[in-house]
Amino acid sequence: MTDIHDDLPPRRRLPNLDWPRLALWLGGFALLGPALWNGFPIVFFDTAGYIKRVLDWDLEPGRSFFYGLFLFVTSGGWFSFWGPVLVQAAATLWLIHLLLRTHGIGIRDWPLRQVTGVVAIGLSALTGVSWYVAQLMPDILLPLLVLCFWLLSFRWDDLDWRERVCVGAIGLLALMSHMSSMALAGGLVVTIAAAKGLDRWRGWGLRPRVLPSAALLALSLVAMPTLHMAMIGKPGFTPGGPVFIFGRLVQDGLAQRYLTDHCPDATIKLCAYKDSLPAKADDFIWHKDSPFIAIGGWDGAGPELSRLVGGIVTAYPGAFLSTALTATADQLVMVKTGDGLDEWQEVTRWIFRAFMADGQHQSFAGARQQRQKTTRGLFDALNLVHVPVAHLSGLGLILVAVWGFRTGRRELAALALFVVIALIGNAFINGALSNPHDRYQSRIVWLATLVMAVAGLTRARHRDPAP
Repeated sequence: MTDIHDDLPPRRRLPNLDWPRLALWLGGFALLGPALWNGFPIVFFDTAGYIKRVLDWDLEPGRSFFYGLFLFVTSGGWFSFWGPVLVQAAATLWLIHLLLRTHGIGIRDWPLRQVTGVVAIGLSALTGVSWYVAQLMPDILLPLLVLCFWLLSFRWDDLDWRERVCVGAIGLLALMSHMSSMALAGGLVVTIAAAKGLDRWRGWGLRPRVLPSAALLALSLVAMPTLHMAMIGKPGFTPGGPVFIFGRLVQDGLAQRYLTDHCPDATIKLCAYKDSLPAKADDFIWHKDSPFIAIGGWDGAGPELSRLVGGIVTAYPGAFLSTALTATADQLVMVKTGDGLDEWQEVTRWIFRAFMADGQHQSFAGARQQRQKTTRGLFDALNLVHVPVAHLSGLGLILVAVWGFRTGRRELAALALFVVIALIGNAFINGALSNPHDRYQSRIVWLATLVMAVAGLTRARHRDPAP
């Protein structure tokens, strides 16, 4: 029997492909690339903590109960952990699409969906975005929050009501998934309010809306403690903040200085360990033999460390500010992909072995990451591209802002400055108020590369406008 397509010339079959849809699918696959290569979603040491929030139905410092719920629901009750990363990939791809659409991106003979797919592929190749999309961690939600706030505040009129609701839902998930997202959101709301004042004064025509983002932040501030109380019986926010700040003060030497100046003091348990504090924040917080564990750990040391942080700030305000600025600057340039992904995922391995079905555990244990294939050499090779692209994109934001204002593309200039502020805010929150790590900045710096792509496509549209 002859196939009806056999009479078609071979060269005519290829153009009949739905190129925009194909490009969009390829963009989604690119964002999932590390998980597909791995044979299982990428995990981090902290992944276990988020899963345990639902298994224990309790709170834990630094681990959001709500991101644990997200993992539980999207995995179908731990049925398949591909669900969460598929949702993260879809949300990332869709927000990129909305950003391009609301900025009027179009190229002759290239529909928007095709452009979106190509941009996603380019970002996956040039930045570390795919390693966060494909990871069972809330890290990808932080940059998505920045996009959500931009769309809701500066491109509100370009979205229909369904899009506004969905963008708001993604933003709310991001806010509820990590306390650093709430801190960054507060800074972005202030930024939007300042932009509104400048817009009225200078008459730029941007017309930013403060209410949508401010309402979303306010909703999260009310919803988190309320839902914690209703579901777990413990009001309040995700605990642990002062411990991370004190860890940074240990690493910078201010904690040792304070204890030397104020010990002995019967009200300070840490005085007994003032000469044995570790040099690094991670060792103080996470090592099983740390003085932090000796004075009560997460269950009992928080009030003392909170009091000590206040005492250090009061006693040495200049030194505290100086070390905070240094930590922020350090965090800004720490953008390597792969931070912590080649380490032994001890607790996460135990969670999958002890609590997951045999099929899930076998899939997890058989992944390349668990067979130690995510090596330092792999990430060193990737970072030959990712690091210079991140740094050049960050510097390029200033050039885009200047170019945008000079050529009348004020919405593009505002987007570039908005991302600059988000990058600096993220560096301060995670560097000065916690401890600098490459993971903290590399998870968000791809936004700078995305803005560079928007600028390039805008220039291409100006030269060769879409029909």
